[in-house]
Amino acid sequence: MKILDKYLLKTFLITFTTVFVILFFIFILQTVWLFISELAGKDLEILLILKFLLFAMPRIIPMVLPLSVLLASIMTFGNLAENYEFAAMKSSGISLQRSMRSLTVFIVFLSVIAFVFANNVIPFAEYKFINFRRNIAQRSPAMAIAEGQFSEIGNYTIKVDKKSGDKGNLLDGVLIHIKSPNGDGNKTVIKAKRGELISSESSNTLKLVLFDGNYYEDITPKKYEERERMPFAKATFKKDVINIDLSKLNTNVETGEIANTNTMLNVGELNYTLDSLNTNYKKDIKSFTENIYQRININNKSVNFSIADSTIQTKKTNFNKDLLADLDTGKKTQAIKYAITNVESTVFSIESSKFEMEEKQKNINGHWIALYEKFVIAFSCILMFFIGAPLGAIIRKGGLGMPIVFAVTIFIIFHFINTFGKKLAQEDGITPFLGTWMSTIVLTPLAVLLTYRAIKDIGGVINLDVILVPIQKYLASKQNKTLATQTVKEEQISIKESDLISSEVSSNTEKSISGKSDINSLVLEYYKDTKITLIIYAITFVVSIIALFISSIVTVLILIVSILVLSYKIYTTQRKLDKIGNLRNTKFEPGIEISITLGFPFYPIIYFYNKKELQKALQNTDN
Repeated sequence: MKILDKYLLKTFLITFTTVFVILFFIFILQTVWLFISELAGKDLEILLILKFLLFAMPRIIPMVLPLSVLLASIMTFGNLAENYEFAAMKSSGISLQRSMRSLTVFIVFLSVIAFVFANNVIPFAEYKFINFRRNIAQRSPAMAIAEGQFSEIGNYTIKVDKKSGDKGNLLDGVLIHIKSPNGDGNKTVIKAKRGELISSESSNTLKLVLFDGNYYEDITPKKYEERERMPFAKATFKKDVINIDLSKLNTNVETGEIANTNTMLNVGELNYTLDSLNTNYKKDIKSFTENIYQRININNKSVNFSIADSTIQTKKTNFNKDLLADLDTGKKTQAIKYAITNVESTVFSIESSKFEMEEKQKNINGHWIALYEKFVIAFSCILMFFIGAPLGAIIRKGGLGMPIVFAVTIFIIFHFINTFGKKLAQEDGITPFLGTWMSTIVLTPLAVLLTYRAIKDIGGVINLDVILVPIQKYLASKQNKTLATQTVKEEQISIKESDLISSEVSSNTEKSISGKSDINSLVLEYYKDTKITLIIYAITFVVSIIALFISSIVTVLILIVSILVLSYKIYTTQRKLDKIGNLRNTKFEPGIEISITLGFPFYPIIYFYNKKELQKALQNTDN
């Protein structure tokens, strides 16, 4: 390995490791906040919390790894371009693609590791994580009951005002709602002043002993006319014992006695499961079809149908179209009722089977998504590198300013499209393959475009002049007239002043006029760009409103494209504003990075603020 490759690899690894650790810590905090309700107020030991976080860590790697590669690539190549190290490489005959060679090999190796991790470690960790969440009450059943809030255990919803004792097994102010077995709601309520939890680790039964309480139950009479009286039963007790079944909670964490889900399976297990699911799905469809045929008597053996030869002359048989004509009134009514009942039963069976088939199809789609997602994680690392490396070389900015803006924007787009595609595929709106790979399909052309422009040393991130120049020409005429009049007035005033001073001052005044002319041209271009940006913002805002009500892939893609175009125009507009500020020795806030980040939906506020500050700067200079 050459010195250049070692240097680039070392620089990238240091940046990548730093970014990865920071982002990993941020996502861990987000995970803790997501599951805070399961951890807080349950007197969990530190060891259990650390074990909880340990099982949750692998599931955030698919989020952290691509973002780390993207940000590290932009920062590394941005620093090299900003410090003119790329210029030194090019002068030595080393191209960009040659400098990316060693890092490309490393990223491919990292992608292979990411696939192995997604195929083996993440399913195992997910398996343990879900088991651990369901079995967190096994260590101490009192953990399942929190103070001051309703806690659901099986068919019981329990609330206690205060817990005491060494293990929190002594309860004060107990309120229990018992769910009805037939799903009629909570018809039984128990209130007690005190209570005690008694359990053993070997038993799946939690004994709740209540003292000094009341028992209330709503009674539903069999006769409908008696229900209006709303009868209920009430009892008072000194001591009552309730046995709560914990068998669903007390499954063994280590043996993992829990049904698998698609996130717990590797590629081989997913292929095997998908084969079984598809086979069963086809059998269910065939069975349902045969059942419907039997219900509507399509395959009735008493009616024989045959295909006649075209050469044989068949005789026409006259059938009586009114099948009820030969029946009396009573039998007609009976036949109609029977037909209506049969149709309603068939429709209900079809609707029930349709819902069942849809759920099975969603389950199959979920397994396909889990299968494809393992490959998407690996490919996304390569994709993010080929977006970040050329982008850093183009923008020529390192550090934590512009790279973070671009990295976060690109990753949000990637994550949004990925989530949207998987949700749409899960609901069977599109194929699981397209839904899972949608984000990479959308961003791959961007990676190719950026790599091409970086290799060919074409400045600028993207060129939209073909679209925007006609709009600029259309809006230029009116602005030209207004600004040209202001320029003539300023030049006339400057010429009158130059006639009153000496020739030495006259030369300085001519330079001032030239500087004003340059500023006026920049101001003219700035106002034209802001008008175009406002139009693009209005279009983006309308598209976003439409996307809220019409959830389709077309509207989402249009929204993404419009946001990208808006970000580009904000970038070019703010660049021109910074040039005006440099000529006037003025710094305009909030700056390019913040303007791009907050451009949608806050660009109108930024526009009017910048316009006001620009007018102040021009007035101060004229004075």
